Amino acid sequence: MRLLIPRLRNAQKKDTALSIASRREMADLLAQSREASARIRVENIINTDITVELMEILELYAELLLARAGLLDVRDKNIKERGGTTASSGDGSSVEIENTGLEEAAASIIYAAPRLPRDVRELGVVRNMLIERFGKDFAVRANENVDGCVPSRVVEKLKIDPPKETLVTAYLQEIARTYGVDWPRHRQELEDAQREVDEEDRMGGGGEDADDGDGGGLKEAPLLADPISAVMSTPKPNKIDLGSLQKATPPHSFAPGGTKSPVSVAPPGARSDNPSPKVRLPGGASVSGQDATSPTRAGASSGRGVSKQAGSQQTKTAGGPNGTVPTVDDLARRFQALKR
Repeated sequence: MRLLIPRLRNAQKKDTALSIASRREMADLLAQSREASARIRVENIINTDITVELMEILELYAELLLARAGLLDVRDKNIKERGGTTASSGDGSSVEIENTGLEEAAASIIYAAPRLPRDVRELGVVRNMLIERFGKDFAVRANENVDGCVPSRVVEKLKIDPPKETLVTAYLQEIARTYGVDWPRHRQELEDAQREVDEEDRMGGGGEDADDGDGGGLKEAPLLADPISAVMSTPKPNKIDLGSLQKATPPHSFAPGGTKSPVSVAPPGARSDNPSPKVRLPGGASVSGQDATSPTRAGASSGRGVSKQAGSQQTKTAGGPNGTVPTVDDLARRFQALKR
């Protein structure tokens, strides 16, 4: 069990890295307008993500069995004292073990080990150990999922079914948004624009009948009555105030929203059934990714602004005459006054 847990973690990291590389390839296919090929190959990414999520569940069950390994010894001791009865026979020991969650974890590993697309050798060894501990009757029930003893989330992720069309489209849209690919392209808008151009050509009659008889349909631009007055009446740019530029302070951050708030909300991780998760904020708003900051960000920013203004006023009053920097003579006079 101690070897199985890190092996599952390493397998998850490896599959996740391969999935990220495959996403870049899907973005290139979408950029090249090879949508049919991208729709077929993105199914491998979906299956890889489902396998990674399944290994996360099995890792949690393995940690549960390892943490409660002492209860297995208590279970075996109770079975021997009761004359060899099993945990699934309906006696008191069955209820005690079932409440600890050991049966659910053992049934999940026994059911998923031979069906997992990823080859993890330690998972098969642990499966054989669990069959020996819980008995062959329990192993048969778990392997065939009798009475739903295996959790539904494990069964759903082990189904061999093609992904739904909506899920494939959602994956492609998320990949295109992440890598900045214009997909799906605005086909309807292009078709409407082309239809309008065709109607204008049809109504224009070739371009010669539609004009006013000027030869090419080009109209002369009207001449200005007084070019000099037109130039003089052009609004001039405002004069730059050098004093305001000297008082300006550099920004603390070049981010579009200014200084980043220290209080933020981490968005949920993407899953195979929800590739683009969002954070729901009070008031019905929703943000995702890097925009998932706290709703108190505006208040914090305004508070910082007020504190900066107060600090600047305090600094100005603490300076020399008229808010200037005090000289050495001013400091000497102040020091003599403090001595008196």
